[in-house]
Amino acid sequence: MKLAPPPRRSGARTKRVRGIIFLKDVATLGLTAFGGPQAHMAMMLRLLVAKRRYLTAAELLEITALCQILPGPTSTQTVTAIGFRLGGPNLAYLTLLVWMLPAVTIMTMAGLTMSYLDKDQVARLVQYVQPIAVGFVAYSAYRVSEKVIHTKTSVGIMVGSALLAYTFQLPWILPLLLLTGGLITTFRFRKMPVQTDKLPLQVEWSNFVLWLGVLIVAALLGSYTHLLPVRLFENFYRNGSLVFGGGQVLAPLLFTEFVEAKKYLSPQEFLSGLGLVQALPGPNFSFASYVGSLAMRRAGTGVGGQLLGALVGAAGIFMPGTLLIFFLIRFWDRLKQYRVVKASLEGINAVSAGLVCAATFLLYHPLPDTPLNLLLVAITFLLLLWEKVPSYVIVGTGLLAGMIW
Repeated sequence: MKLAPPPRRSGARTKRVRGIIFLKDVATLGLTAFGGPQAHMAMMLRLLVAKRRYLTAAELLEITALCQILPGPTSTQTVTAIGFRLGGPNLAYLTLLVWMLPAVTIMTMAGLTMSYLDKDQVARLVQYVQPIAVGFVAYSAYRVSEKVIHTKTSVGIMVGSALLAYTFQLPWILPLLLLTGGLITTFRFRKMPVQTDKLPLQVEWSNFVLWLGVLIVAALLGSYTHLLPVRLFENFYRNGSLVFGGGQVLAPLLFTEFVEAKKYLSPQEFLSGLGLVQALPGPNFSFASYVGSLAMRRAGTGVGGQLLGALVGAAGIFMPGTLLIFFLIRFWDRLKQYRVVKASLEGINAVSAGLVCAATFLLYHPLPDTPLNLLLVAITFLLLLWEKVPSYVIVGTGLLAGMIW
């Protein structure tokens, strides 16, 4: 008579298989998620929430809101935090690598072959992908609002935050709105049920200490050694630790430091790379690998040196946000047991919905206001509502159309 396998082993196998499926889904997002953090969230909502049910829409919004309060790449921190919740640190690190690898690889190759790139060709390639990305964001705004807006207070916060985010397009406005929205609904905590079985709050400071330690050590080493790779790592790590608002905010900081101040790149090279990264799926922070690659040309170490520069750029820009979200996500579930924190989530989620609504108009605003672009936004929105056409098919069709016409 055969004995059944121990339940623990069966559970471990199930968890491992689920982790592999999750990494496959992350790879799909890394290859098809065009349009920046707002469009990324729309695709995460569709694939990770609606289809796979790794988490709920409210939980996705909570994590995204946390990441928007922290410095660093919002989409990268969000998908990494989901990996952490599903499989701990090991799955989270693999998630980070799978998510960033496609875009970082392409931007590294772009840095090595800069003289062969044509900015006009890039613009033609993505001419239809841009309105499609707006359609993804519009769909996300609809779905998010449907999931988390249930009270008049939430409606007011959502509308107010959308108007403010659209009017004042400043990096610090996003964390300020999230904190304000949470503060407004905090005063409703007495309506929340009292949880008597709360687990004690335990804060693990190791990742925070590591983030701060790397920042200080990199600055000291760069100052004393004057080695270009070390100084580049410090430059990118510092920018990754201080930037709020995503890749759109990172670009002017890198331009000021690497083009205007240090003259590692020409303005034309910088803008060509910036145009290319807008055409790519995945994180816009992958632009750092392009800048790092070109910055290492002055060292005279050839292709090997440029590859090192790309690696240093990617590691430096992604590491701070990853360490910070690892610090916060470890005790977030215990922190939100408290009624004050739980009440604040209503306002934070409402602000998040408002920010996605504002992003729909902000992303459409730079596009030519043509009937074709409006039609593409509407068709994308309706196809996503229909839920029969995969996201990558919609994006791939847009890219193919850009190649043909």
